[in-house]
Amino acid sequence: MEVKLVSLTKSFITEKELTPEELIVYIARVSNPSNQLNSETSDKLIDYLIKNKHWSPFEMVDMTVEIITSRGIAQQILRHRSFSFQEFSQRYAEVTDFEPIQLRKSGATNRQSSLEVFNPMITKPNKDSFKADVLIQQHLKESEALYKKLLEAGTAKECARFVLPLTTQTRIYMKGSIRSWIHYLQIRCDEHTQLEHRQIANEILEILKLNFPNITKALSI
Repeated sequence: MEVKLVSLTKSFITEKELTPEELIVYIARVSNPSNQLNSETSDKLIDYLIKNKHWSPFEMVDMTVEIITSRGIAQQILRHRSFSFQEFSQRYAEVTDFEPIQLRKSGATNRQSSLEVFNPMITKPNKDSFKADVLIQQHLKESEALYKKLLEAGTAKECARFVLPLTTQTRIYMKGSIRSWIHYLQIRCDEHTQLEHRQIANEILEILKLNFPNITKALSI
């Protein structure tokens, strides 16, 4: 898993470029032009906007991040429809990298949740038993080998990809307004989110903290 910042909305209002957070404040003060460049009370204004749910200024600045994750987690990310996405195409390029798989016990009451890490014994049809991580690595190697053999035989990438597991690595560019990112982080930093997805959300949160310190402070996330 890897997350990195790709771009932030730039301003061309003054000779000195405003930070993305300053730009939000500038736009929020559209009805008070003489005070638009006053940075002394920016933190108070942002706190006021968030507490009173005045979200439109936060829609004026966009942030794009690059995410490397598994196809399984990518499916969850792509469900956030207020964002724009560009994803690595398995129809166009060959893929052979896999994200690590961590096995966790199923939650007792929530069928979507998982608990502590474990590595169960799995009995195969021939009665031989192996640790799950051994069988997983074997399965991934066999999937990768079959995928490569299909390509060597002339199979189109768009067809050969169907033998690859959900842990196959993918790359996504994800762009949204700061309002959308706030909503995303409030949902996906929550402990009920799958761990692998929550790790991504926490990395994005660190990027947001660095570039929008007053916003993240006001949100208490």
